[in-house]
Amino acid sequence: MGNFFYLIASIIIGVFVLISLNNLQLSRKIFVFTGFILIILAIIKIPTWPNLIQSSLQSSAFVAAFFLSLSCLRNAASSSQAIEKCGEFLANQNPSKRCLALILGGHIYGIILSYGAISLLGSLAERGARREANIEIRKIRTKRMLLAVQRGFIAMTCWSPLTFSVAITTSIIDGSSWSGAAIPCFISALILMILGLLLDFFHKSKINVNINSNDLIRKTGSWNTVMPLIFLFIFLLSLIGSAQYITNLRAVAVVMLIVPIFSLAWIIYQNYNGKDTKILYIRTKERVSGYIFKDIVNYKSELILLIMAAFIGTMASSIIAPYINSDVINFSSIPTWLVLVGILWLMPITGQIGMNPILAVYLIAPLLPQAANLGVSPNAIILALTSGWALSGISSPYTASTLLIADLAKITPIHAGLKWNGLFTLTGGLLLSFWVIFISQFL
Repeated sequence: MGNFFYLIASIIIGVFVLISLNNLQLSRKIFVFTGFILIILAIIKIPTWPNLIQSSLQSSAFVAAFFLSLSCLRNAASSSQAIEKCGEFLANQNPSKRCLALILGGHIYGIILSYGAISLLGSLAERGARREANIEIRKIRTKRMLLAVQRGFIAMTCWSPLTFSVAITTSIIDGSSWSGAAIPCFISALILMILGLLLDFFHKSKINVNINSNDLIRKTGSWNTVMPLIFLFIFLLSLIGSAQYITNLRAVAVVMLIVPIFSLAWIIYQNYNGKDTKILYIRTKERVSGYIFKDIVNYKSELILLIMAAFIGTMASSIIAPYINSDVINFSSIPTWLVLVGILWLMPITGQIGMNPILAVYLIAPLLPQAANLGVSPNAIILALTSGWALSGISSPYTASTLLIADLAKITPIHAGLKWNGLFTLTGGLLLSFWVIFISQFL
């Protein structure tokens, strides 16, 4: 029965890509064209090419299904007044608390809203900075606030089960699990957030304090405003953890089951007025219909990118594997710590040449030797991959987080990725390298 559903999912993904070719951006069409080239190469070189194509489509279907599950939560959160009020409160903190508030906000909002966290908090921060009359201070403040949001968000990708980084890596690396990797991965996130705070502090100390500033703080609410977000964060993760413990399913499967149900319940709660159940039904139906027939269609470009990244990575790694498994690369002659550090740094390096982190993981991970052959836990590889994923996400000019920050700051993605975050990436990479080497001895 499982194989039947896998086949159906593969067919649906293939049909979706074909019917979506019209009106696609050139970059997306290049991805699709690359996929067709790899299919031809597979037919020529791989005797079991039908199985390989189906397996690649299954990877694509998994990525698409996970994306749509998470977008349910983003859809529900987009209409929550509590979420918006909380974001406005965090963005309007006084200078001494602002960076910490936005880093934590970017981190927690990222779990709930994914990239919508950058759009929401980033736009609120940029809007608040515009109230500053002094142009020099306005630019500095905008940069600091946007970087705080981005660094908090990107740290979240190290550990959250509601991210592609954790979902994809734990589905590829045999023997790994979110529960087994969660604590060291969360410490990776703490390392990046603390680094972000330190860099902001040193940057602030270099600012000319003699410049007069009209730092108008317009607070809307108190710290109690943040409580709904914290409650939502704790409740959702507790729900996922409990369901995983009870069902013994992988975390990614639990997320794909729980999140849409949770999102629907949240929408119902938002529309509930305690009086007319008919209106509640109509409004909820409208939201669900709008998501299925409008939002998913609007996600076409993002879906094609994610689908083709998984497809290309899976296809390419299988085509390359016979050559890698020969004497070209002898992993047994390379120290284990160097392999783990190499995995970590390979992610941000490939990101500089436009390789999507999803594509990079699907390409790199299957080529790695088994964790047992390296003498480490599979979760140590997860730690290296997710740490590298975070660094790629903040430094690559081609990732969504960098593109969003660049758009809000009115600068180029290369400037945002390399100039704004170059020092953060290099320092964070060194710290995470030491952390990966250290923790691999104990996992």
